[in-house]
Amino acid sequence: MENFGIKDIIDILLVATVMYQLYRIVSKSGTGAIFKGVLAFIILWVLISQVLQMRLMGAILDKFTDFGLFVLIIIFQDEIKRFLISLGSNRTFRFITKIFRSKDGNEMNDTVVTALVLACMNMAKSYTGALIVIEQEIKLGNYAETGEMLDADISTRLVENLFFKNSPLHDGAMIISGNRIKAAGCILPVSQNQDIPKAFGLRHRAALGISQETDAKVIVVSEERGKISFASKGEIEANITPEKLQELLLGSMNKKNR
Repeated sequence: MENFGIKDIIDILLVATVMYQLYRIVSKSGTGAIFKGVLAFIILWVLISQVLQMRLMGAILDKFTDFGLFVLIIIFQDEIKRFLISLGSNRTFRFITKIFRSKDGNEMNDTVVTALVLACMNMAKSYTGALIVIEQEIKLGNYAETGEMLDADISTRLVENLFFKNSPLHDGAMIISGNRIKAAGCILPVSQNQDIPKAFGLRHRAALGISQETDAKVIVVSEERGKISFASKGEIEANITPEKLQELLLGSMNKKNR
């Protein structure tokens, strides 16, 4: 313990922070039990190999560790991706990337927010299902390419028509980039979290899925219940009012402009 210093304290705090963030991510995806099992194995391996110095058992566990690293990458590939995305979405790293990136006018204005809120309110009243993804810092080009590219101005009537039950694009997601509808009828990743309430359908699972993999803001209008929900950072707020939706959208705009 003589050489234990400030760097060791920082090292422990960094490892604890990383482990906590990883646990938060995997718990949202329903793989928390696997993560706990891996953590228990690591603790056992350290005790046997480093503390107790049991050579034979330590050698066996060392082989499992070497091979297990590749297995863990396969099992937790989605979680690793989300961790890197959350790291890149951190304010400090966003500031660094903005230094090397020119401003592209990707912010939504008040008129667009009002049009979206009004469309969602009307669709909720008519029990018309909708899934609207609002691009933030992380680009959604790959997801937009799964649907029909539109590049259209945002208006209440257009949004409602695209999600009208007889529309060929009503089952997919609409992706908004800046002040324009980038694409419609898009396919999104579905969250595999087993803790999602059974009342939530495929649209809500897709909203959670895209909000886990990116920093997008997602609006869901339930076709069965006629309610509006809002998803962000892998969490969903259900049954919100149009006023609350407008507040959330304006809040996301203010954060982007900081």
